[in-house]
Amino acid sequence: MPNTPQKTTASRPRRAPTGPLEKGSGKYGPAGLLLSSADRGWCGLSAELRNHSKGVMAWTGAQSDVEICVDLSGNESLVTRRAPGIEDRSVAHQGTIWLSPPGWHEGSLELARDMVGILHIYLPLSQFAPNNLGTDIDGPGISALSHERAFEDSLLAEIARAIASELQAQTSAGGLLVESLAGCLTARLVQKHFTASSDQSFPVLTGKGLDQRRLYRVLDYVEANLEGDLRIDRMASVACLSRHHFARSFKQAVGLSPHHYVSSKRLERAKALLVHSDRSLIDIALALSFSCHANFTRAFRQFTGQTPGQFRHNRESQ
Repeated sequence: MPNTPQKTTASRPRRAPTGPLEKGSGKYGPAGLLLSSADRGWCGLSAELRNHSKGVMAWTGAQSDVEICVDLSGNESLVTRRAPGIEDRSVAHQGTIWLSPPGWHEGSLELARDMVGILHIYLPLSQFAPNNLGTDIDGPGISALSHERAFEDSLLAEIARAIASELQAQTSAGGLLVESLAGCLTARLVQKHFTASSDQSFPVLTGKGLDQRRLYRVLDYVEANLEGDLRIDRMASVACLSRHHFARSFKQAVGLSPHHYVSSKRLERAKALLVHSDRSLIDIALALSFSCHANFTRAFRQFTGQTPGQFRHNRESQ
């Protein structure tokens, strides 16, 4: 884990970069920048380590890369990210990750408190070329990464820590290491987004079924009620559709039935509660609508390969 950077004051972005400077200059401004790969000659990705001050940062101007932001320090700040069609609220923890796609023209970030040690990684679209991945992913597929909400991924977090370490202490083979990490990072994003599996945390939006406005209304409702009574009738009502029409349209849009989507999101919430709270296993199980500890353990082990107790112990020992 890199040393936690000292807190500095970050300005709110008001102007675009004036030359071949840091990737985030136009979005975040020059203040708060701690380290940059701009002069390292890296291939495959570029990176910046930044501090950010609390408040609202509004920005305009399309970005050409996929941006991955990782909280390396554990800031415990409420972060609200807004862009056309998206409003994502999450509390930042160590390892929290945010994705922003290429092509966004405007948006804002609202931070409830100062945040230190945020790594910004920029992946060029060339990394997603078929000759790099062995599969063809088109532009619309890449832009679907915009719909990822704040999440945790231990492999992506490890890659980010390795990149930050190279930023802080340059090594003789650092360029080769970063080029390799860029490939790993790209492959992981593709795997997480395009592979339908039991541990998929977020929907792969297909462009079919529910229109975007209805879909995000439902997804926001689910996110806000994971520890409440989530019934398909209520979800259908939020979408202003009949139960049958909603279930069919939701699966077309997300690739998962409402039941399987809610189940996966509740298990993701369980992972977060196990790591970031001291609530008992039975309390977490009941809060997330499991009828008993045994059913929770069975579902969690199928989802993660570990029991809830093992998962909590392993994360505490890291």
